[in-house]
Amino acid sequence: MPTIEYLKKPEIQAAIVKAVEAQHQPTQLELDGVAEKPDFAAVVAKTVELVTQQTIAIPRILVVPKGEVKAGFKPFTLDLAALKYPAVSDELWIQHLRTNQLEVVSVGRGGIDEVRLEDYVVSGLVDFDDVSYDDHADLLYDLAAQTVRHFKGYLSEADSRKVLRCYQRDIARFIHAQMQAHYWVDVAGYEVKVSKGFTELKQSAYTYSAQEPPANYRVEPADKSNMAKYLFGGFQKCLYPVQKFDSDSERKLAVILEREASKWFKPAKGQFQIYYPDGAEQLEYQPDFVAETDDTIYMLEPKQRTEMEDPIVIAKKEAAVRWCANASDHAASHGGKPWRYVLIPHDEIAENITLDGLAARFGG
Repeated sequence: MPTIEYLKKPEIQAAIVKAVEAQHQPTQLELDGVAEKPDFAAVVAKTVELVTQQTIAIPRILVVPKGEVKAGFKPFTLDLAALKYPAVSDELWIQHLRTNQLEVVSVGRGGIDEVRLEDYVVSGLVDFDDVSYDDHADLLYDLAAQTVRHFKGYLSEADSRKVLRCYQRDIARFIHAQMQAHYWVDVAGYEVKVSKGFTELKQSAYTYSAQEPPANYRVEPADKSNMAKYLFGGFQKCLYPVQKFDSDSERKLAVILEREASKWFKPAKGQFQIYYPDGAEQLEYQPDFVAETDDTIYMLEPKQRTEMEDPIVIAKKEAAVRWCANASDHAASHGGKPWRYVLIPHDEIAENITLDGLAARFGG
């Protein structure tokens, strides 16, 4: 179905009834006219009514690249000030706690003895999945040369070799972490595909004390610094019977949504397929709240005021705004509601604020 509202169409319900009748098997052999036949049409109509009432139509949107995708790392100068390994002794002493036996381990033995010092760095870096030797050889040897010069600046060549050999993996991780800020990707374009008009709600799991009943979401908890320990209930419009909040601002937003939205919920992991870039990685983003009103579906994200300009927060916002634009385009072609993303500073949320007011001030 392109949207969940299509389930209400008579021809769709007739098709569902036909499929249910074909699969229905009585519990035992029944003679015609003896047992009452279920009213499949009534059951399907009631089920459709409940499903549409208890679901927000979240489409399954896939954004796939068109044409060739190129990616890599830009050349840059490493910050090696924090990379200070001392000279490695020729012998490391190991004492077994159980037997008090002493062993001498020679650092110079074992592993691969590279011809060039730079090869220790390059060999460590090519172990990462996002680093291709064929595509990045020049960059890798440039970074390796910077690293070798750094160690030879305070160690002899022999001691530099020992350090590079002994701490090869740690040095590679240190360099790879800095490479993420210089990752680039070149795509000719993207194609938006909607594989489902709506998706079922993911189940949420919570840990809480069975001896304590859910707290009233309208009441400010005694220990706001430890919100994760509280499970809140008493909702009328939430699609889940209970919810947890990460902050008291989220609880206040729930009060607003209970008053002004027709339905809302906090998405579980995997509900949306929204991805944002973090260096070379594409990480999944789940918004904090989704709420539906008479004319709009909102994706809401309360955030600490100090984090509003954080690069990761901005990357999540940009990804969510694109998703909402694609979802709105799909909804418009099928008579559905537009989507809108709202990033809200936590100190702007008060129980007497309206959802329209928040959207007008902070909506993307």
